[in-house]
Amino acid sequence: MVRAPAEGAEDTEEQVMKYMLLMQFSAATVDFPTIDTWTPEELRAHIGFMGETNRKLAADGEFVDAQGLAMPDTAKIVRSGANGAPVVTEGPFAETKEWVAGWWIVDCESPERAVEIAARVSAAPGPGGKPLNMPIEVRQVMSAPTEEL
Repeated sequence: MVRAPAEGAEDTEEQVMKYMLLMQFSAATVDFPTIDTWTPEELRAHIGFMGETNRKLAADGEFVDAQGLAMPDTAKIVRSGANGAPVVTEGPFAETKEWVAGWWIVDCESPERAVEIAARVSAAPGPGGKPLNMPIEVRQVMSAPTEEL
C-alpha cells in the first residue's frame, strides 16, 4: 500500500485516501428490532463481527479507527453563547429522524475499495444471525487545501 509522501517530499506515486464509513440509522431505513431487544447471543455475534472486521482491516493496513456511539437519547447539542459560554440542549431530541450509530476511518487505495468495505460492514449480523444490511455512508476525508489557496 502506498502512503502519502511526507510534507515537502516529491509525490511520485498514487496516494492512499482516507474514507469515513458512517453507520446511519433512521426509522425509515431500519427494518429490524432495536438493539436493546436483541438477545445476549445476538449482541455477542454482532460485536464479534465488528471486532473481526477491524482485525482484518488492520491486518490489511487499511484500519485507522472505528467507534460505536451511544444512543441518540444521550446526545447533547452545544452552541456558543454569550462570550463563548456553552449553551447545552440535552437529548432526547424528538425531531431526530436519523442518527449516527458508529463509524470507521479506513485508509484505502480507491473509492471502490471503500465501498467494498462498507458493503461488508453493512452485512453485520443482527437478530437471528440475519445480515442487517445497514445503510453505510461513505465519504472521503478531505486533505489539506492546496498551496494555491
